[in-house]
Amino acid sequence: MTTALSEKIITWQQQHGRHQLPWQQQVTPYKVLVSELMLQQTQVATVIPYFERWMQSFPTVEALAAADEDSVMQHWQGLGYYARARNLHKAAKHVAALGAFPTSLNDLLAIPGVGRYTAGAIMSFAYDQYGPIVDGNVRRLFCRLFALDGVPNSTALEKKLWQLAHEVTPTQQNRRFAQGLLDLGATICKPRTPSCDVCPLANDCVALAKNQLERYPNPKPKKLIPTKEGHFLLWRSANEIYLEKRPAPGIWAALWCLPEVAQPPVGATLHGRFSHQFSHYKLNASVWQMSEVREAASDAGRWQAVHALDDLGLPAPLRSYLSSNLT
Repeated sequence: MTTALSEKIITWQQQHGRHQLPWQQQVTPYKVLVSELMLQQTQVATVIPYFERWMQSFPTVEALAAADEDSVMQHWQGLGYYARARNLHKAAKHVAALGAFPTSLNDLLAIPGVGRYTAGAIMSFAYDQYGPIVDGNVRRLFCRLFALDGVPNSTALEKKLWQLAHEVTPTQQNRRFAQGLLDLGATICKPRTPSCDVCPLANDCVALAKNQLERYPNPKPKKLIPTKEGHFLLWRSANEIYLEKRPAPGIWAALWCLPEVAQPPVGATLHGRFSHQFSHYKLNASVWQMSEVREAASDAGRWQAVHALDDLGLPAPLRSYLSSNLT
């Protein structure tokens, strides 16, 4: 069955899959690494312009390794989940020190920030060799195809999914097979209203045979998203504002931001508010106007011209707030 499945996926991808994505052209391990990290938690349409801009500025892994952190974060701003950018920078430095990309799964896994999925993607897409992959699209496809029950992202379900990935992944035409898995999940086996009538695996799908598509994947347990208050300080001096680089670990690490405090200082006046929804909580932020005294700022930060904020990597909600509220 596994051989028949892989052959169906390969044939379908050749005829109906995606072939014109920018990272599919003149494929290199570096392009695969960049695209796969960008595509984590992010839609293809959103990633494309970021990927193209990134490759213009950092065309090789050596160029990225040599880049400064501020430049890397500035190119990533707006994509969110900024740890991906920091991991990508670390990975580039690691590979540059090696002198070349590793060519085995185990050696790829030694790269900082590269997990099983990314290592498998590099093996499949860059080298066209055996490289099992399991991402969100593959999880949904496999859960329906094999009628897998289990709490999403649980250890037990992940073990089942990866075992199946190892079993169904062929030893040839791996680039087309891996792309076929992703394409089927993204364009056919969609979260809602899957197009089962044109799916090449419809006759093999256990969930479809049982008429239980809505059951798979099992829904995530509902959880309450807490709300947290944040207080940020706005110092202005002529046409400059004071910013500090966020420390790691924590949200927005390595991005430039207004200083954050636990409580608004005495005498500060409310400048405005903004909100942002993270994956695990909602931030309700208040921005407090401070006096225009340069000496009041910390030595750890910098003064930046308002007209040059685009030169730094700022959190997207803060950038939006500043662009709308600074005159």
